[in-house]
Amino acid sequence: MLPASGTCRECATAVSGGIAWQGRIGIVSNSFEIGPVQVGGGRLFLIAGPCVIEGEAHVRTMADAIQRITADLGIPFIFKASYDKANRTSVKSFRGPGLVEGVRILGRLARDTGLPVLTDVHEPSHCEIAAEAVDVLQIPAFLCRQTDLLVAAGKTGRAVNIKKGQFVAPWDMEHPLEKVRSTGNGRVFLTERGASFGYNNLVVDYRSFGVMRRLAPVVFDATHSVQQPSAANGVSGGQPEFIPLLARAAVAAGIDGLFLEVHDDPANAKSDGANALDLKLLKPLLEWLLAIHKAAS
Repeated sequence: MLPASGTCRECATAVSGGIAWQGRIGIVSNSFEIGPVQVGGGRLFLIAGPCVIEGEAHVRTMADAIQRITADLGIPFIFKASYDKANRTSVKSFRGPGLVEGVRILGRLARDTGLPVLTDVHEPSHCEIAAEAVDVLQIPAFLCRQTDLLVAAGKTGRAVNIKKGQFVAPWDMEHPLEKVRSTGNGRVFLTERGASFGYNNLVVDYRSFGVMRRLAPVVFDATHSVQQPSAANGVSGGQPEFIPLLARAAVAAGIDGLFLEVHDDPANAKSDGANALDLKLLKPLLEWLLAIHKAAS
C-alpha cells in the first residue's frame, strides 16, 4: 500500500522508501523513441503479440493482423513474442524455439514488416544476441532485481522494459532503473503487471502508475494482471473477461502504453492462453481506450 498523503487529480505529494515526488500526476520523467514509437510523449502506444513464438508462420500472421488494426486506428505498435519462456510453471510446458531460432524469426519479422520488436531475456549472455534482432529487451517480473541481467541489457543500447515484480513496491522500482541507467542507457520504461495478493491471485494498485511515472514512462500489462499464477494444475489460469475493465481504468489513470498478449485462438495457445486477449476483441477494445485516452488527456 502507498503511504497516506493528501492527493488530488492534478497534484500529488508523497514520500516513501526515501523517495519524494510531487507535481502533476501524468508528467513523465523522460521520453525517447523506439523506431517510429514515441515512449512517454503523450500518445498511447501498444505492445502486443503472442506470449511465445509458436512458429514462424504464426508469428507473422499475428504481426500482420495486429499491424493492420493499429495502422487503421493510428496507434503506434511494438510487436512482442518470446523465444523462450524460462519461467513456466511445469517442466512439461512449451517454452518456445530457443535463442538461436527465435532470434532468427524475430529478426526476419522486423526486417519484413518494419515493426519495432520486443522479446524478453532471462540470462545476461542472451542480451547481446537478442539485441541483434530486436529493438526492446524485456526483463521479466520475476527477474527485475537481477543486477547482471539488467546491466547486460542496458549495455546493448537497446530500449529496456522492466516489468515490476509481483513482490516489489512501485517506489522501489527506482533501483532496477538505476542499474540499467548506470550503463549510460536512459531508454528504459516500466511495466505494471499486478501484485501478488495471497495465493494464485494478483491485484493492480492503480496508484502505482502515478508513482512510477515520476521515475520513467509506464506501460500497463492488462493480460498478465488477470493471470492466476500456477492455479490450473501445473499451468497458470486467468480471467480474461476482466482485461477490458482493467485496461480502461489504467488508461483513465494515466499510462504511456498498453501491453497485451493477443492470440487468434487462446484456447489452444501454447503459453498463457488462459489470460490472453482474443484477436477478434482487440480492435473494439483499442477504440474504447483511445476515446478514454482522449478524454483524460
